[in-house]
Amino acid sequence: MIDWKKAENIACDFLKKKGYRILERNYRTRYGEIDIIARDGKEIVFVEVKSGTGRVDPLERIDRRKVRSIERSARIFMIQNDVEGPIRVDFIRVTPGRVDHLEGIWLGW
Repeated sequence: MIDWKKAENIACDFLKKKGYRILERNYRTRYGEIDIIARDGKEIVFVEVKSGTGRVDPLERIDRRKVRSIERSARIFMIQNDVEGPIRVDFIRVTPGRVDHLEGIWLGW
C-alpha cells in the first residue's frame, strides 16, 4: 500500500524529472487543499495526487466537489501570491510500480 505522503513524494519527483518547478505542497485554504502547485514553463499547475491498490481506480475518488475545491483554492493562491498567467489542473495517479500523469483536466477559468 502506498500512503498519501509517499504518493505525493513520488509525484513531486516525477514532476521534477519532467522539468516542473515545485512551488508549494499541501496548500490549504478554507475551501480545501491542493497537493502540489508547480510551474511548467509559463503555466501554473495545480496537481491532485491519488494513490491506491484496491479495485477502485484512485482517480474515481475525484468528484465535481473536489474539482471545485481545487478551483477555489487555486484562485486564492493566485491572488495571495500575485501570480498571473495561464493555469491548469493535473491529476497524478500513483499505484505500485506506476505513475500516470493526466495533464490539463481543467484549463484555467
